[in-house]
Amino acid sequence: MGNDWLSKDQLYGALIFVASVAGILIYVWSLFTFALIVLQLTALVAVGAILVIAAWIGYTMATTPLPAPLDLEASATSASQTSEEPR
Repeated sequence: MGNDWLSKDQLYGALIFVASVAGILIYVWSLFTFALIVLQLTALVAVGAILVIAAWIGYTMATTPLPAPLDLEASATSASQTSEEPR
């Protein structure tokens, strides 16, 4: 237990935390300094991200092949055969 340094995961977590707090402070400062353009860019990025996710979902649904149909008769027959077997 002589190692007082942070592990790699803890170091990455601390860096993400510091970068996030710095990003919040920069965003708030720029919001008061350049309000109109910051709000326009924020709306553009938010709407763009939602539309990109919707496009990705649509593309995935359109290009994914259909699964093989289930053979319900075969599964019902095998289920009834196993339940009729004595134990």
